[in-house]
Amino acid sequence: MSLSERIDTIESGYEFMLAYAAQGRETDRDAGGSGAGFELREFLQKMATALDGLGAEIMSAAEKQEAEFGPSKVFFETVDDDAQKALALIKLVMAKPDVSSLLIDNVNASIHLRALLTDLFIIDEAFK
Repeated sequence: MSLSERIDTIESGYEFMLAYAAQGRETDRDAGGSGAGFELREFLQKMATALDGLGAEIMSAAEKQEAEFGPSKVFFETVDDDAQKALALIKLVMAKPDVSSLLIDNVNASIHLRALLTDLFIIDEAFK
């Protein structure tokens, strides 16, 4: 998965989680045939896949442009740390048998996920 695909997957998952949080669900089980709970788990799995190894993918992309990004290694290491924390958070949610809108709302508010999203916005722009 390329860096831009990883970023798109993570951002799409976050956007889905915002919508899911607004639904006021007590559980992610399919109520009324909407399939939102199934979709939530799909988005979480895709996010986990995109987060796993994200730091290495960023470092690889930065090495290709070393003259420009060489002094930024500490920032890229911070992004890797943020990605690992966000991945741990996503895995925690995935392990739950039921996922409420309230839980997802709190995940959305997590400083770890928000820091990562901000990091990715910066990287996406810086690597253009």
